[in-house]
Amino acid sequence: MILSASRRTDLPSLYPEWLYNRLREGCVIVPNPYRTGHAVKLMFSPETVDCIVFWTKNPIPLEPYLSRIERLGYPNYYFSYTITAFGGEEEPNLLPLEERLESFRRLSRRLGAERVDWRFDPVLINEKYSVEWTAERFGVLCRELNGFTKRCILSFADPYRHLKNSVPPMKEEEIQEAAKALAAEASRWNLPLVTCAEEMNLTGYGIHPGACISREKLEAVTGNQLKVKKDAGQRPACGCVESYEIGAYNTCVNGCFYCYATRNRDAARRVYAAHSPFSPVLGGIPGQNWILNEKNPPSLQTGQIAF
Repeated sequence: MILSASRRTDLPSLYPEWLYNRLREGCVIVPNPYRTGHAVKLMFSPETVDCIVFWTKNPIPLEPYLSRIERLGYPNYYFSYTITAFGGEEEPNLLPLEERLESFRRLSRRLGAERVDWRFDPVLINEKYSVEWTAERFGVLCRELNGFTKRCILSFADPYRHLKNSVPPMKEEEIQEAAKALAAEASRWNLPLVTCAEEMNLTGYGIHPGACISREKLEAVTGNQLKVKKDAGQRPACGCVESYEIGAYNTCVNGCFYCYATRNRDAARRVYAAHSPFSPVLGGIPGQNWILNEKNPPSLQTGQIAF
C-alpha cells in the first residue's frame, strides 16, 4: 500500500511525533469527513507499506524522525514539498523562505533529488498577482532549487466554495499566459514541468499532465514493480494512483489564504493545541460509538525488480 501523509494537513510540519507514533504502532484511525461517527481503522506494517508520501511546506520538524522511521522498516518514502510565489502575508505561519529553501536542499542531499518533488501550488493570476510577478518569483525559486529536484508540479488555483472571495475562478487565457511564462523560466534551468489535476492541455508549452503519486515515481523510489490502479477518490483529472490518506481536514494551522482543507481556522487551532501525539486519531480520541471499518491492505509488489 501507499501511505499519503497528508493531502489534508501538514503532518511533517505540525504533527511529526504523532506521525512517527502511528508508523511505530502500525495503526491509524481516520475519521470519515462526510459521515459523522464513521472511520477507517487502517492497519499496516513495514511488510505491507511500499512507500510513504510526505506532503509538506516545512519538513524541518520531521527531519529528526527520518532515521528512526527508516529503522522501523520504512526506508521507501519521498517528499512532495510545496514552495509557492507567495510571501508572509499570504502564508502567515510558515518559516522564512530561505529556511525552507535550505531544508529542501538538505533533504535533497540526504535522499537524492528524485525523492524531493517541488510543488509550485497554487498558481493564481489576478489583479494582485500578475503573470509577470508570478514568473519572476518562480524564476528565483528555480535558481535556488536548481539541481535539487527532478521535477516541478504545477497546480492552478481552484475556486472551492468556501474560498470564493479570496480565490476567484481563473480565465483560460490567464492560465495559458501563465503556463507559457512559467515554462520559459523552467526551460532556463532544464526543469521538467508537469501539471496536477489540470484538465487544460498545456503540452504546447512543454508542460505535460503529471501525477504526484504515479507508478513510475513509486517504482523509481522503491526499486520494485508495483501493481497499482487509479485513485478513484480523487478528482477525475487527477492522475494519481491509489493511496491511503492518514490525515484529517481542519487540523492545519499554517493559515494559507488559499487552503482548501481548512474551513475553520479557529477550530484547527483548537485541535492543534489539544492533540495527543499518542492518540490513534489526529486531533482527538475515537468516539465510543464510532463505527470502524478495519482495512489491512496488502503490499503492491509484484515480486519483480523495477529498472
